[in-house]
Formats: sequence, structure tokens, C-alpha cells
Amino acid sequence: MFRGKQYIYEIYKTGSFSAAAKNLYISQPALSNSVHRIEERIGSPLFDRSTSPIQLTDIGKRYIDTCEKIMSAEEEFSHFLADEQNMKTGEITVGSNAMYISYLLPSLLSAFKVRHPAVELYIVEGTISALQDQLTSGDIDLILGMRDIASPQFESSPFHDEHVILAVPADWTINRELMRWQQSPDNIISGRYLLKQFPSVPLERFSDCPFILLPQDNDFHALALDLCRNAGFVPHIALTLDQQLTAYNVAGEGLCATFISDTLVRYAPSDGRIIYYKLDPDLTRREVSFYYKKNRYIPRAMREFLTMAKTQA
Repeated sequence: MFRGKQYIYEIYKTGSFSAAAKNLYISQPALSNSVHRIEERIGSPLFDRSTSPIQLTDIGKRYIDTCEKIMSAEEEFSHFLADEQNMKTGEITVGSNAMYISYLLPSLLSAFKVRHPAVELYIVEGTISALQDQLTSGDIDLILGMRDIASPQFESSPFHDEHVILAVPADWTINRELMRWQQSPDNIISGRYLLKQFPSVPLERFSDCPFILLPQDNDFHALALDLCRNAGFVPHIALTLDQQLTAYNVAGEGLCATFISDTLVRYAPSDGRIIYYKLDPDLTRREVSFYYKKNRYIPRAMREFLTMAKTQA
């Protein structure tokens, strides 16, 4: 009855026979025949084919629920077997945003691969909401991200601390009035700028300036609004962009100011097109963590990965 369940599950995920057949590398007629045989064994259709995208029938919904339980059990046994074989097999899939994939993950992935060459590592880039869905479904094992990922369904393991700073186009005239608050890239890279001897810029001085913010479902958006609200103004949002790195590059073209993490300054090249300002560290500290699904079997490879991440934090 559940032989060929991967066919049913792929149709459920994609919402169409044609897309599922393409992903499964089989012809659509062959897929339709396989589904028909499964439905004959069950004695009831699993899909309502009169809708677009196709929908599950009530029995189809129960079938998918059972499929997910079976696949979860199979995955747990696979992880257990890999552990028993002393990590001679295994895989870890990590999801994150473009910036963390580009700057925070590479050294950790490289170090882990040297120590455990038989464990396969996969990286998935995506939005927070998409990654959360993938973590919940078991398509990925870990998300590297911020507290906006926090959920009763997830556990977390701290990895990296960062602070948010203000990035302002260097050719804006307002910078001439605020030179005592400006921070050099070296100060930020070393972390010296966080010392009390370096004051935080009065953010209200930028109340009339246009800003780039990240989308509302991103933790950065809420933090930016809170910082501006604490300074007594509502920011003029001229642009909304999906990625912090994109916002940083657009700010460098002189269009808008934006809020970025000091992590970005530590890794991205600085060409003098941006002036950096310190903000109140008590309000801007952010903890970057690995998130994983609660109450799941944690394979040895993943435990080793998280342990290594803590030593690199």
C-alpha cells in the first residue's frame, strides 16, 4: 500500500502530476499508472483531479500523514545506522540566507569536512518562512538564523553574536556634521567600536533620510523600526529588499541609508562608499543560532557539527 509512496508525496508537494513527474525523472503516463495502482490497492482515490492545483481527498490526507510518519521513521533509522557505523555515512542539510551562507558557514563547513569527510553536507538558500517550512517537514536539518526563527517546534544552539550598525552613503552632506560618531572599518572588524569610549550616533539626526529595510517577516525589519521609534521618528522606507547584502550594495550607490550587521562589514570589502555609525549595543545585539526540530532523533553527525560550531563561535 505504501510501496511507491514517494510518487504520491511528490504530487502532493508540487500540486501537479507533470511537475512531480519532472522531479522524479519519469514520464507522466508512468507516474499516473503508478498512482492508479496504489489507489486500486487502497480502494479509493487519493486526489481530487477536478481542481487545479489538484487537492487531496480525505483518505489522501490520511495517506500523506502516514507517509510522513513512515519517512520520518526511515530517516531516523538511517541516522541511527550512520551513527552505528561510526559516521562512515550520513548527511546534514543546512538552510540560511545568502549572507550567512557566504560569510559565516564556509569556515565551519570546511573544518567539519576535514574531520568527517564521509558525511555529505548540503546548503539550501531561502527565505525564513520557506526554510521554516522545510525544517518542519524534515527536508532540511538545520537553519542558521536569528530569533525570528524561534518556535515551540524548534530547539536552538548559539553560534555567533553580532551587532547592528547604521550604513550611510558616504557622499551625503549629513556626514560632515557627524564625524565624531563615525567608525572605521578596522574599528568594526576588530570589535573595538563596541567599547564605551566610542559613542553611539544620535539616530534622530537621520529622521528625514530615506531608508532601505528588509521585509516585515525578517527580524531586521522590526529591529529597525524599534530603533527609529526609540529615537522619536518613523523611518521613511524608500525601498524594501530581501537581502541585507543587497541593501548594503544599494546604499553604497548613494540612494538610502540602511541597517546592517557588523558581520557584513567584517567580510564584505569596504571601498569607501559607506560611512558606518555605531548604535546602542544594548539594543542592537543579535544572537545567530542553529535551529533544529524539537523531539527528533539527533544523529551523531549533527551533534558533532553543532559541537564544532560552538568551538568556532
